[in-house]
Amino acid sequence: MPRFETSARRRLAEFAEDLLKDPRDAENPLSFAYASKIDESERFPKEAIAWLYEQGFGRQFVPEQLGGSFKSFPVLAELIRTLSRRDLTSSISFSTLFWSFLTWIAGTDEQKRWLADYIMRQNGAMCLAYSEKHHGSDLLASETSASRIPGGFEITGEKWPINRATIGELCFLLATTDPSAGPRGLSLFMIDKRRLNAKEFSNLPKVPTLGIRGSDISGLRFERCRIDADNLLGEIGMGLEIGLKGFQITRALCAAFSLGAGDTALRTTVEFALGRRLYNERVVDMPHASLVLTNAFLDLLICDCVAVSCLRAFHLVPEQASIWSAVAKYFVPTTIERMIGDLSVILSARYYMREEHEWGVFQRIQRDCSIVSVFDGNTVVNLHNIILQLRTLARRRQKGADDLDVLKRVFDYHGPLPRFEPGRLSLVSTKGNSALDCIETTLQHLEMTGDAGIDHKELNRIRSIANVLREEIEEYQAEFSQSEFEHGHLQSAKAFQSAKRYCELHAAAACLHTWVWQTGTDRSFFSEGRWLVPALARILSAHLGQSEINTAQEPDASLLAELLRRHREKEAFSISASALA
Repeated sequence: MPRFETSARRRLAEFAEDLLKDPRDAENPLSFAYASKIDESERFPKEAIAWLYEQGFGRQFVPEQLGGSFKSFPVLAELIRTLSRRDLTSSISFSTLFWSFLTWIAGTDEQKRWLADYIMRQNGAMCLAYSEKHHGSDLLASETSASRIPGGFEITGEKWPINRATIGELCFLLATTDPSAGPRGLSLFMIDKRRLNAKEFSNLPKVPTLGIRGSDISGLRFERCRIDADNLLGEIGMGLEIGLKGFQITRALCAAFSLGAGDTALRTTVEFALGRRLYNERVVDMPHASLVLTNAFLDLLICDCVAVSCLRAFHLVPEQASIWSAVAKYFVPTTIERMIGDLSVILSARYYMREEHEWGVFQRIQRDCSIVSVFDGNTVVNLHNIILQLRTLARRRQKGADDLDVLKRVFDYHGPLPRFEPGRLSLVSTKGNSALDCIETTLQHLEMTGDAGIDHKELNRIRSIANVLREEIEEYQAEFSQSEFEHGHLQSAKAFQSAKRYCELHAAAACLHTWVWQTGTDRSFFSEGRWLVPALARILSAHLGQSEINTAQEPDASLLAELLRRHREKEAFSISASALA
């Protein structure tokens, strides 16, 4: 068994699975039946949230130095993924706790102690009041004002739509404190709604939504609402910077929502394909269905590499988090959405039914999962963030940037992680992107790889496609380093396509690094590497032409066998393959 499979990530996932038990049992917390009930009634999952607090899972969001259990982002993501495997409404509603990182980043010692107590002993919840009805992602256009008054501030304005706005008692509010100061004109406040004058503050009605229908999506209205000076988080005028750094964390953690949902979407489809017979054949034995299933398995493994390496990077190279998190937030949700759409073809009419197959879990996941790409900056926002950094990143790589230590520590999941240092976060990457900058180092290490229990033919195929990836990265970076910078928010459609391509190259590099720096520790499916060439080919297929490593047109027998084994033995469709309930 690989060492990383006995890590804290796996232990927490399996601990949570043991407590939650089989989601197909209607009597268990966060069961598929419970998820269906709150979805049909559009009722907030208060029972599930209360149960999660009772089990102490709220402590996972509070740093150890404040009495909590938070050690690392990869471990926290495993909890979110485990909850999302059962019900996205409950998982998303509970995981608003990750906005507490705004206080862990910028709060005073007193604010941090208060928030830790609020979460762990008061079972407190929170909302993030950034967006406004007429401005959406344009945070600089905020019309909510915070005017100074003796002893504090006076808030006027409206925030909408906000997750947990009504039910959450704590509000992180972004408001304008100086209209003439541009980006430095916004400040961030941590407001306990229980302390507000009811005549100066109100909640807006719940918004009916396409998915996560039981969630509290509503809003907040302030009318000359007085708050104390100690509600200010960080310094005056630093609200936008704090908020954007917080987004780097929450965007990366959002990948866990998609990964958990994707696991269940694939699992319930495999269950159907094994039991359904058409034309005297099991659906799973039909070539097209098998190919769709194995491609979905590859998509989950690829996204796992992107997500876990990104979360580890927060501890090891937080200076690069702005680019890694934007890539993860774009790539993982959009890939899983497409994957679920492909799987729906196998279920055919069953996916459209609300109760027929496993309490309608597939159709519910398909609806619910579509919102993840919108959370904390939608796909366009994240691609725009990447566009603004592309030329600088490309030019840095051309200077020969390289860091063997970073590669080994980020992509070797065996290794321990240092304590997260939020002070090292930056609004733009100040140290490039090691996933692309250091590709040559990984290739050199790959050339020195002996048998390590790996089939020689397979190793040669890996080396071949790895060189294709290197050439693609070099060509891309050379082309983009000479491009003209596009200012503001009117970037060309070509620039957005280039940003998408950058995300694909990062994802392919993450897969290669993850395998190379953990190879030889065992004889597992992961270490044998038979998944790697199909995974890289799936990402690079548009650029492989007619080469022998082009995307397979038939299902890979070893991938299908591993997929069915994990389904049968109740293991996660992830790199760690943790045990499920």
